[in-house]
Amino acid sequence: MANTASARKRIRQIARRTQRNHARKSRMRTFVKKVEAAIARGSRAEAEVALQAAQPEMQRAAGKGVVHKNTVGRKLSRLSARIRGLVETNPV
Repeated sequence: MANTASARKRIRQIARRTQRNHARKSRMRTFVKKVEAAIARGSRAEAEVALQAAQPEMQRAAGKGVVHKNTVGRKLSRLSARIRGLVETNPV
C-alpha cells in the first residue's frame, strides 16, 4: 500500500486515467462495430459514412496513447479495403 502522500495521489491519478482510457477505447470499438455492421449489411454508402465518423475517433485514441498509431492505421486500412470490396446493389 502507498505510504507517502505523493504515492497516494499517483494512485488516484492512475485510477482516473485508467477510467478515461477505458472509455476512449470502448467508444472507439463502438464506432468500429458500426462500420462492420454496415459492411455486413452490404451497404457501401452507409459503411463509408460510418467510417468517416469512426476515423477521427480512432485517430484521437491513438493520439492520446490509448492504442498504438500503427494499430489504428492497420484497422482503418482493412476497413477501407473491405468497403472498397463492397458492390452497392441499391444506393441509399
